[in-house]
Amino acid sequence: MSNQSSQAEIVRNSLNRRYRKERRFRLYGMLAIFIALAALATLFVDIIYKGHSGFVKTTITLDVPLDPEMMYLDDPTDADQLSMADFVAPIIAALQEHIPEAETAGQKRELGRLLGSYAASEVRDLLENNPDLLGTTQTIEFLAHDRVSTYVKHADNPRYSIKLSEQQQRWVDQLLEKGVIDTSFNDVLFSRGDSREPANAGILGAIVGSLLTMLVTLAIAFPVGIAAAVYLEEFAPQNKFTDFIEVNINNLAAVPSIIFGLLGLAVFIGLFGMPRSVPVVGGMVLALMTLPTIIISSRAAIKSVPPSIREAAEGVGASKMQVVLHHVIPLAMPGMLTGSIIGMAQALGETAPLLLIGMVAFIVDVPGGFFDSATVLPVQIYLWASASEQGFVELASAGIMVLLTFMISMNALAIWLRKRLERRW
Repeated sequence: MSNQSSQAEIVRNSLNRRYRKERRFRLYGMLAIFIALAALATLFVDIIYKGHSGFVKTTITLDVPLDPEMMYLDDPTDADQLSMADFVAPIIAALQEHIPEAETAGQKRELGRLLGSYAASEVRDLLENNPDLLGTTQTIEFLAHDRVSTYVKHADNPRYSIKLSEQQQRWVDQLLEKGVIDTSFNDVLFSRGDSREPANAGILGAIVGSLLTMLVTLAIAFPVGIAAAVYLEEFAPQNKFTDFIEVNINNLAAVPSIIFGLLGLAVFIGLFGMPRSVPVVGGMVLALMTLPTIIISSRAAIKSVPPSIREAAEGVGASKMQVVLHHVIPLAMPGMLTGSIIGMAQALGETAPLLLIGMVAFIVDVPGGFFDSATVLPVQIYLWASASEQGFVELASAGIMVLLTFMISMNALAIWLRKRLERRW
């Protein structure tokens, strides 16, 4: 009995040790998940904290007297007169209606610097498009200078340095009290291209450039990747050459993305002489980078189709091609689409290969085609993050939020398609 009791005690101790190890292992797993979620939450909080103000613009609304004598302009349809006219004077006069103490030339210059450098161009464009407005007073909404915008949005934040003079700060406070300066949703961010001034900079050009680049990537990578996966899985003979191809596809999936940029620079631009900084070249480079991901995921989806499907189709007289086209590919398509969307989301966030083919250029205009100069969202964020002006910091964070929205949406679409279309065998 004593031996049996001692053996039972040994077994109980062994089980207790095993249970303690299992509990520790589960605890370690929960701790790892908590750390990952905490890091992700910290990242999102930091980005939102820095970038939420990028979705807010600061405007100055003025009643501008379009006085011909003040602007030295008699005929707005005359290009020579437009080029020589003074469009700053009526803006200063409108500001002086609210800040009458600004009388000297120096004070007027300081007053004019509350507005962005494009304010005079807005008055010029208004008169050029509507010559009949000459001699009238028009209410115009101008974008405030970046320094004014920083002061209005971050005056109490020590992380931002206020670069306005004390006199300008008093003027801004007076204009805020009168409701001349106001903040609203930054529609400029989604309606314009890049600019040297943060207040006038937008990401529409980068969004359109990303869309055009992704269309080229999808048009090349999806059909080629699906065809390669079908051939390797269904038709390729099992020999050393096929093994060599499979090994290299798996190796290409782990190659750093900048290598594909070097390949695009050497082949597409250096050898074939294609233009730099255009969506078609960027799309071809990203297609090469995305191909291994699509091929591997598509092969896994094809393997998941039960052999009984093939055997049943062949049993009723279907050819090998009919089996693949009519049965295997339709059943494997959910997995193929999921892998393709995930590969496209990865390509959307790539920067390094596009830097090497010249898509880091300063592009103001929104691209109108596949061969127009363009940039993409990740590169635009990189340019803003490396700029010295404080306004570009919040724009970079706002751009990251937009990019994350696109990427999360694409991944959510992949998950939805997989759940919606998958079949359980």
